[in-house]
Amino acid sequence: MEEGPNYRREFIGLGKVEKAIVDLAKGLAEARLSPSDLTNPVSFQLAFSRLYKALMESMEGGPKEEYIAEVRFKDDLGNDVVLAVDLGKEVPPFAKKNVKARIIVELYEEVQE
Repeated sequence: MEEGPNYRREFIGLGKVEKAIVDLAKGLAEARLSPSDLTNPVSFQLAFSRLYKALMESMEGGPKEEYIAEVRFKDDLGNDVVLAVDLGKEVPPFAKKNVKARIIVELYEEVQE
């Protein structure tokens, strides 16, 4: 498949490199709370149960630590955007904990043949 016309935008942000328990972070990211989970005690208890289950499942295999960069930047509308970049199990080759980040967003349409 070929790509059609594209649009590319580059953002500059700041990153913070830290060691994190990856299984825990991924498990909790999947079990999110929504505003409807806080509407009544039953909904809250069900949401809390989902969080507890995700926490227990992530801890069963033992903690697996990896280095993560928390990257923050502002989009074109001025909204704060935060994302995580998995840097692996080895210590990243940065002299400092705080780093700069270049975020490239490329929009394109796939051409169907």
